[in-house]
Amino acid sequence: MQYALLDGERREAVSGALGTCPTCGASMVAKCGPRIIHHWEHRGRRNCDPWWENETEWHRGWKNLFPESCREIAHTAPDGEIHRADIKTPTGIYIEVQHSSITDAERTSREGFYQNLVWVIDGRPFRQNFDIYHMLPDPTSRLAQDLVWVKAARSMAGTSSGTFFRVSANQKYYPGVTKATLRGGLIEGLDRIKPEVEASYRGHHQYHWASPRKTWLDAACPVYIDFGDEWLVRLEVYDETGLRCVRLVAKRKFVHDAISEMRAEDIATRFYPLA
Repeated sequence: MQYALLDGERREAVSGALGTCPTCGASMVAKCGPRIIHHWEHRGRRNCDPWWENETEWHRGWKNLFPESCREIAHTAPDGEIHRADIKTPTGIYIEVQHSSITDAERTSREGFYQNLVWVIDGRPFRQNFDIYHMLPDPTSRLAQDLVWVKAARSMAGTSSGTFFRVSANQKYYPGVTKATLRGGLIEGLDRIKPEVEASYRGHHQYHWASPRKTWLDAACPVYIDFGDEWLVRLEVYDETGLRCVRLVAKRKFVHDAISEMRAEDIATRFYPLA
């Protein structure tokens, strides 16, 4: 843990100090070795929160993007169950920063407990298994309403550059066809509409995740993957065809919106310049 109570105040670990857990009231000891992140540890017992994982530099870096008052905030459910969120913003959005894998049961438990929750997961361990392909137009745009994209994958040569069926162009072959029902016909390439796609672009891309961590594909709350650069990758479903896509969101934009928006799902949905 980054914080314990020391003389009644939330303090970071100081070598040799003894503190108190702000969640359960148990004694804590400061761990401040030269090769570890300075942190507090429960003395003589396991961590009082079973959802808590050992903190890495990546965890600490994420928490430090937010004001101190937002870090390690306990939440109590009506039945008395208590857990510490990595981050809780002033507007009531909870952010869980997750490095290790978790089970479906734990994920759904946390989502049910916090509800207004967003996940940030460490994607560095599986970066080589994650390909980000061609851009997609804004799914709410007029252009997007006419296009059905072929799912891109490593095993399907050419799909990574963008191929699609146009609903309007296939009506004569399949009268009455819609985006939800069109699965074949005259196929076209992204190069034919690239300027239109670029004009409508809002960060959406096709992707392929080899050996995916499937619990994140099933998450009920927004999931952002951090690959260690300035952009986060949000997992989304693109349109009524069920096509999975990602949306690139600047980390700075994410932090700004997490502090200012009221709902987790509204993060990075409004487009305006940041000061």
